[in-house]
Amino acid sequence: MGKVRRGGYVFFTWKGDHSPRHVHVYRNGVLVVKWDLDDHQPMVGTASRRVRALIQELDNEGAL
Repeated sequence: MGKVRRGGYVFFTWKGDHSPRHVHVYRNGVLVVKWDLDDHQPMVGTASRRVRALIQELDNEGAL
């Protein structure tokens, strides 16, 4: 499991989790979005522009 805190959000990924490759994003303990990292779209919930930017930044850094 990977856990990263950034911008008031917590980003979780699990190695060996089901396809597609995705990240769970929480704020204050509540799921904000489950984001498909391959197709760049939400699987559950909605992502603000800020959350999408943070996801892209973390993915580019290899943190997800």
